[in-house]
Amino acid sequence: MSDSYTTPVATAFELQRRTIESSQQAFTQGLEFQQRMSQAMLDSMESQQSAQRRGVELTRTMFHNYFDAVEAAVPGSETVVEQLRETIDEQIEYLLENHEDVFETIESEVADGVETYDELSEDYVETLDQQVEMFAEAHEELESQSVDATEQMADLFEDFKDQTEEIQSQIQDVQQQATEAVDVEIEE
Repeated sequence: MSDSYTTPVATAFELQRRTIESSQQAFTQGLEFQQRMSQAMLDSMESQQSAQRRGVELTRTMFHNYFDAVEAAVPGSETVVEQLRETIDEQIEYLLENHEDVFETIESEVADGVETYDELSEDYVETLDQQVEMFAEAHEELESQSVDATEQMADLFEDFKDQTEEIQSQIQDVQQQATEAVDVEIEE
């Protein structure tokens, strides 16, 4: 029997397997990308905190420079300006402490979320891998059964073709004999 009957079946199954494997790889790569993005966001929080802290410190410097200018321009304002300077410094220190606490809380929560996401993603990928493996095994079994069935059908077709050719040959022989018999009778 020729592979001409089973080659298209095997090729179709191979194409399906490759499609499934490619989809699984794309899904895994998508999850890995999301994990890297989550980690990058977590890593960037420190630089965000630092940038915001520098912004608050810059605001303090701006106020101090303003107060220096007021003291220089307005004689006798030293006491009031010093009180304002102390108030601003207290408020900025309070803001910086709260700012640090908020960022620590946010960073901790985001880190916990990233860790949980990573764990769930790993569990999901592991489960997906197991399911794809089970599917691949069932798919290979189906392919084997399909190829076997196709081979059997091809064998039956070949047998039928051989039988049909044999019957046609017998019919031609009978027709030939009948024609010869008729020709002999006509000649007589």
